[in-house]
Amino acid sequence: MEKSQNYYDVVVIGAGPAGAVASTILSKKGYRVLVLEKQHFPRFSIGESLLPQCMEILESAGMLKAVIEAGFQYKNGAAFATNEKYDFFDFRQKFSAGWGTTYQVQRAQFDKVLANCAEENGAEIRYGHSVASYKDIGDRVQLDVINENSESETYQVEAKFVLDASGFGRVLPKLLNLEKESSLSPRVSLFTHIKDGITHPEYDRNKILISVCPDNNQIWYWLIPFSNGRASVGVILPRDIYDNNSVGDNAADNKELLLKYISKATMMHGYLKEAEFDTEIRKLDGYSCDVTSLYGDKFALLGNAGEFLDPVFSSGVTIALKSADLATQALHKKLQGEVVDWEVEYSQPLKQGVGVFKTFVQGWYDGSLQDVIFTEDKSLKIKEMISSVLAGYAWDTKNPYVKDPNRLKILAELCQS
Repeated sequence: MEKSQNYYDVVVIGAGPAGAVASTILSKKGYRVLVLEKQHFPRFSIGESLLPQCMEILESAGMLKAVIEAGFQYKNGAAFATNEKYDFFDFRQKFSAGWGTTYQVQRAQFDKVLANCAEENGAEIRYGHSVASYKDIGDRVQLDVINENSESETYQVEAKFVLDASGFGRVLPKLLNLEKESSLSPRVSLFTHIKDGITHPEYDRNKILISVCPDNNQIWYWLIPFSNGRASVGVILPRDIYDNNSVGDNAADNKELLLKYISKATMMHGYLKEAEFDTEIRKLDGYSCDVTSLYGDKFALLGNAGEFLDPVFSSGVTIALKSADLATQALHKKLQGEVVDWEVEYSQPLKQGVGVFKTFVQGWYDGSLQDVIFTEDKSLKIKEMISSVLAGYAWDTKNPYVKDPNRLKILAELCQS
């Protein structure tokens, strides 16, 4: 093997948002970066409603112009509905400084835009190449890579460091036995893209709509409009409810179940009365996950490869981009010969924000956050603080609900009284 051909400063596993942002940042700093992506872009992915915090990171990486020019659906907040109750958070009216608007994106296009940016800035991306093994060989890492066009053979690449941005593929957690069970309850998601046909005058396309099932507040739905008359719709079900209601496990049965539950959500069902469900229903089962460590001597896990919580607050891409930003800052120092404490400089700060999101997710499912959202007498100041977290500013410790997320419980008790 010629070192000049297959030796890199950094190998990034996965060309999704975390991988594209990390490889762009590192390439712009002059490092030789290889991205290994198992799939071919554009390809379908879930996680389509961005948060304003993402814009700051994309801007810092020099990728924002390409995103703006792609023509995605403008987004300025999140709306919530249950029974006859409705409320919304305008992200421009928030406690934290920074972006108050963002986009709702079809990930096939969005991820390709970011990957193209990475290539334009010097990163090499090999599509259809998957990592089969990881070996620490002293001062570097050796990866066995499978090219889908010649699966009978593998080839090796070597790098000083590996960033795993493989998302739900979770390549290194599986290879290095880092996976552990999430503290969140197992749930099933059924979702698809539709021609939404929405003409209702009160519908706000600039906000994601999150609806709660009137029969069970553990069940909720999303409606994410795109800029081309299409939308993403989905339902989240506790796994036992899915198992008890599902007559089978194929696309037709899942479509019937998705439509059954959408019919229960009065507002969302009314908006979608002219919708065409023209795309296959997809299923994601037991999506919440965790790991024993976010880093090792020569690797770090980004985004969903480390921990994925729940889609209710659209935090996935935000956490992915934040992890790429933090990891590349630490890795740049390491590659320059400085000593890096990955626990202090990467794991702890990333987990601080993830922990805030986790508290809000837990509050959603135990009903306390739903009480806060739907109470009619929230003060403007408190609403702005909650809005900041929902907008992705889960690392702004000036916000009392970030500094001490458990304040949410106290607020919920006040709303219930």
